[in-house]
Amino acid sequence: MTTETRTPESQRIEAALTELWERIYDPQSRAVIDGLPAAGPRRVLELGAGAGSMAYWLAERADTASVLAVDTDVSALDADRSPKLTVRQLDVKEAEFEEGSFDLVFARALFEHLDGAEEVLARAVRWLAPGGWLVVEDFYFLPSEHCATPAGRALVAAYLQGWKAAGADMHWGRRLPSTLARAGLEAVDLRVTPLGPGQHPDDNELMRLRMALQGEGLVERGLVGAEDLKQFVVNLDDPRARDVTTLLFSAWGRRPSA
Repeated sequence: MTTETRTPESQRIEAALTELWERIYDPQSRAVIDGLPAAGPRRVLELGAGAGSMAYWLAERADTASVLAVDTDVSALDADRSPKLTVRQLDVKEAEFEEGSFDLVFARALFEHLDGAEEVLARAVRWLAPGGWLVVEDFYFLPSEHCATPAGRALVAAYLQGWKAAGADMHWGRRLPSTLARAGLEAVDLRVTPLGPGQHPDDNELMRLRMALQGEGLVERGLVGAEDLKQFVVNLDDPRARDVTTLLFSAWGRRPSA
């Protein structure tokens, strides 16, 4: 869900959100990739590279031969950051690469937004070389009616409704391990990280910035009341409102060598 008007203030908030997003989620993504065995220098594909923090990190690694970072919007990506890095504007739903082209394919917060995500994932598996790894991270929103506070219930319900209207499936993350296994990968494993109000100061700040950027639009579209929005922000610093509203599923698997 994004803001429709880009004022200087909204651009400032978006930049702060990007910085926080990377600070919160990059360490886990890096830890997962660090834990994968590598037989030699990896050819890496990042799908939905966003602002590029993971692509830059991957390009700096000694065990990386090359990184191809693709996204529908590459305006935030700097291909000059590394001689190993190539940036390409592509819609992953239409992208195709030669079978066995990559030793690592990575995607975060992408497949949950794709219509026909399983078909795209199956193609990503084909792009892997034998022994190559697919790492996918997506979010799973817990039921809004289970939230700890009335304001939390209202906000999570609004977000779920908004995501659904945009064509996103915010329950996709839960199906990741079984989907990777059905796609033919082996050694499938996962890590689940709880997220929500009060889980970490950075989480709270991320939600506070999201409300500053997107909250007015939620109210204008009738998805949430202004008082619930205000109370949700106030509750972020109240330990009595601590909650787990979302789970981040990190899942990975290897294409069989034979």
